[in-house]
Amino acid sequence: MPKYVYGFTEGNKDLKDLLGGKGANLAEMTNIGLPVPPGFTITTEACRHYLRHGDMPGGLEEEAGEHLAALEARMGKRLGQADDPLLVSVRSGAKFSMPGMMETVLNIGLNDDSVLGLAKQSGNDRFAWDSYRRLIQMFGRTVLGVDGELFEDALDDLKGDRDDTDLGTAELQRLVETFKGIVRAQAGRDFPADPREQMDLAVRAVFESWNAPRAILYRRQERIPAGLGTAVNVVAMVFGNMGPDSGTGVAFTRDPGSGRRGVYGDYLRDAQGEDVVAGIRNTVPLQELETINPEAYHELLGIMATLERHYRDLCDIEFTIERGRLWMLQTRVGKRTAEAAFRIATQLVDEGLIDMDEAVTRVTGDQLAHLMFPRFSATGSSHRLTTGMNASPGAAAGRAVFSSERAVELAGRGEAVILVRRETNPDDLAGMIAAHGVLTSRGGKTSHAAVVARGMGTTCVCGAEELEVDPHARRFTAPGEVVVNEGDLISIDGSTGAVYLGEVPVTASPVARYFEGGPVEDELVRAVDRVMTHADAVRRLEVRANADTPEDAARARRFGALGVGLCRTEHMFLGERRRLVEDLILAPGGGKERQVALDALEPLQTADFAGIFEAMRGLPVTIRLIDPPLHEFLPDLTDLAVRVAVAGERAGDRDRRLLEAVRRLHEQNPMLGLRGVRLGLAIPGLFAMQVRAIAAAARQVEGARAEIMIPLVGAVQELEIVREEAARILAEAGVEAAIGTMIEVPRAALTAGQIAGAAEFFSFGTNDLTQMTWGFSRDDVESAFFGRYLDLGVFGVSPFESIDRDGVGRLMRIAAEEGRRARPGLKLGICGEHGGDPDSVHFCHEIGLDYVSCSPFRVPVARLEAGRAALARPGSDSR
Repeated sequence: MPKYVYGFTEGNKDLKDLLGGKGANLAEMTNIGLPVPPGFTITTEACRHYLRHGDMPGGLEEEAGEHLAALEARMGKRLGQADDPLLVSVRSGAKFSMPGMMETVLNIGLNDDSVLGLAKQSGNDRFAWDSYRRLIQMFGRTVLGVDGELFEDALDDLKGDRDDTDLGTAELQRLVETFKGIVRAQAGRDFPADPREQMDLAVRAVFESWNAPRAILYRRQERIPAGLGTAVNVVAMVFGNMGPDSGTGVAFTRDPGSGRRGVYGDYLRDAQGEDVVAGIRNTVPLQELETINPEAYHELLGIMATLERHYRDLCDIEFTIERGRLWMLQTRVGKRTAEAAFRIATQLVDEGLIDMDEAVTRVTGDQLAHLMFPRFSATGSSHRLTTGMNASPGAAAGRAVFSSERAVELAGRGEAVILVRRETNPDDLAGMIAAHGVLTSRGGKTSHAAVVARGMGTTCVCGAEELEVDPHARRFTAPGEVVVNEGDLISIDGSTGAVYLGEVPVTASPVARYFEGGPVEDELVRAVDRVMTHADAVRRLEVRANADTPEDAARARRFGALGVGLCRTEHMFLGERRRLVEDLILAPGGGKERQVALDALEPLQTADFAGIFEAMRGLPVTIRLIDPPLHEFLPDLTDLAVRVAVAGERAGDRDRRLLEAVRRLHEQNPMLGLRGVRLGLAIPGLFAMQVRAIAAAARQVEGARAEIMIPLVGAVQELEIVREEAARILAEAGVEAAIGTMIEVPRAALTAGQIAGAAEFFSFGTNDLTQMTWGFSRDDVESAFFGRYLDLGVFGVSPFESIDRDGVGRLMRIAAEEGRRARPGLKLGICGEHGGDPDSVHFCHEIGLDYVSCSPFRVPVARLEAGRAALARPGSDSR
């Protein structure tokens, strides 16, 4: 029979798959002798069983009962015991941190009898009744589905302008009765008095919260697999709300915003943990704990140092002080900003805790991309409204919005927005994802807004206390009676905490300037340089760029590209050259007129290619022959038809002939029509003109290394026909160039062994391969139903964003294996948009590709991820 429950002494930090991150780390802290309240963990396997079958697995109730009995024996009191109650918390804990996305219930075990026992044993009536009202409030909302605002409204009505801590015992007793009435009216049942029933129902609620809408949305955003489930931790309560000698806090072993060493965190006296992370009461900096409780403060600093050495990383710690005694409630490897990630990785190398291999795996391509975002330029003339806490760096400007729904709505129209709230809660996640930045008037660096924003790489300013935010009126008031209404432009600086009225101009980041060849000018850029140098040294995959102009090619080379993996020649037929394409199409019967058009295009193409060869002198340039259907270069059918109809008899002969040609070439599904190699075979001389231009350009530029790529091949015979003509032209010109093909049609992947006989290289065109494998039209489906598919879990991320490993990826693997079996020296690459996606880069490494190619600005990201892929352990996860 499976084991579903583990005591804290039975686990360790390496059992996150089974015990979740929180449970595994509680066990680890217990094992290294830190002060952790005793408890036990119900495994993720139990959660997965519950979610599949709608009920707990057999034997779990008895197993949990045995561990509860052991906990009661250790504590010397029973759960909910009337005269001296044991109380427990029931907390979620998935493998990957999902801050605030799932449920927690504190103070399980309180009822009308045990609250009196707690008051007597603690000698603090107010504390006991405050704990009881918290339980009913959390249990009612989390377990029984009562609208949480009903409890909040009742609390606000009672306290008025006072703080929670100003409520007396009698008031809290009345509030308990009010809360019970709300539960009775809204849930159709009384608040359960039986402590074991409270615990069991809370465990179920935590399991069910795994599939709450906000948890699903967060998993989708962070690419966390939906099938993992969450563990549940049942922990003996320790109380931070027992008076001024008690409190609760969150600490980081280094600044999660900048990575700098020091003491960082928040502390709140006479409070429970949710008061800190919810941001509803403003905390004091952790350093003030030294004055409040010097002994606990110095003990905490010692534990922080121990944990950082033990985990060899920045640690995020939750703690409670109960009547002067320090307890550790949680630790985990802390979320951090992109800037902090690079700084900390190299700091730990210098401190001898990790090596450079490990440092490269500690940062991600997404974080590097974030560091390349623009920043605010000089702001001397800007109207600064206030300064809050610099919770998550970056520069963000947009229209102020005051609800998550409004943020999603405006962002869906393409507008940049800043989500403004008093404090965020997990229900705001959709708006936080949609917004360019988040601004709150409450909370600190450990509030929900700060933690979630840092994890997503979203700019965030928290705790801007001078702002009076009125979400109902959709406005906030700043010092000087400045009123900012919804829709007004504001700017926030997550690096300094500054909030500005209006849109502040931005400037390039120092990291972006570094990749453009700028100086290694500060600690952050030096850290990036060290990581990138090592990533380049260990990676096996080359990184090339998709570049269609000499300017793009030159930029890509500055960014570290080792060649051009895709030069799209069709982009060279636009603008003023459209008329030459029209002449090509209008040539009656082909012949001389067609050749005249081709002869006019050839020198233009030669100049284009020569410029790119010059920018990439000495490096390979893969040129794809024309791919789209010819009608894409002609006027729109409707516009042209209207123009001819309006002109009537005055319509010119060229317009009439163009309209006839557009109608003749019109296709119901041009992505599956006359394009690519089919077009080259249907219009004699078109591909030959391009190959002559490539050869002429290669002769002009010393060190030019041309590779010619034939698009949309589905049968080896197509490739053989084009290859024979191209090889003859190259030989006549005395130019050597590799000839290969794109693998973008499923049949090409499945017959790769045949095609490899005529190809010196394959380049996977994953945009088209994804369209044809799924039967999706990218231009249509993403806006039509992809949102619904993501919500339903059909896929966890768009297959156009990250390679679909099971479908498209399997075709790629087949083509790679069969192609190399037929031609052992076959070069393999990828040139679709996936070439710059971090997860897709790892997949390309796994299946043995030689290079990835992506847009110039994503070249640094691909370089880093190629290094990380080379260092990844089998079965490891980079999150």
